[in-house]
Amino acid sequence: MMHRVILGTLVLSSTIALAQSGTSPATIMLQAPTTLPIVFTKTVSANHSHVGDPVSARTEQSARLANGAIIPSGTEITGHVVAATPFAYDKTPYAHQRQSSLTIHFDSLKLAGELLPLNVTVRAMADPITSWGARDPGPSDMDPLETVTQIGGDQLMRWQSEVVSRDGDVVAYNKRGGVYAHLIANGGCDGSSVEVSVGIYSASACGLYGFTDVFAPELGSAANPSTLTLASTRTSPVLRKHSTALLEVVGNQQNVASN
Repeated sequence: MMHRVILGTLVLSSTIALAQSGTSPATIMLQAPTTLPIVFTKTVSANHSHVGDPVSARTEQSARLANGAIIPSGTEITGHVVAATPFAYDKTPYAHQRQSSLTIHFDSLKLAGELLPLNVTVRAMADPITSWGARDPGPSDMDPLETVTQIGGDQLMRWQSEVVSRDGDVVAYNKRGGVYAHLIANGGCDGSSVEVSVGIYSASACGLYGFTDVFAPELGSAANPSTLTLASTRTSPVLRKHSTALLEVVGNQQNVASN
């Protein structure tokens, strides 16, 4: 019963957010720069997954779009497994271990009962332990401000609006509904002059965090949007439940809703 109440609340919140902005799902514009902080709600493993298996996540923070529409926190993200190759250790002396990989595709965002196709890249992603650490400052009598380290190194103090970098510069703001920032260029990630949702991530966060012995040969691009590949020559990649990611919309797109 409680699950039904929560689900109904999320759908109602989505509808209210759209009504307040005067938009409908069919006319929502997703355009760069727009980011979606998400958390995965189901474990996906190269050892046990098959092509077509579902991938599920939800937004962790609301995101405001250019036309005033709001993607609420808790909005469902769906995807599927594209390929899964489990790790198999080759005992041959001096053998080059065969690469294991897991590829998923982000398909759509479900808003007010409608499915909106997604064209995104994975700007940053973190395992569950790293993600939990970015939410909870932990007990400390020496830190009454309850300082939290965002994924990527920025410092957030629970009772202050400013989020600062390691150098002490204000790089984001903790507002009602979450943390928002102008993205900062870092590595293969571009910056932006428009404020976007970053959730538990730093403004400069880029790449993988906490994934031991795993790398990402594909994080999505304009040519190959919404595709994420994790690979390893030591273990089978696993995208565990409660892992998080910061998705970034590719280019400009008009999403057409479908049932």
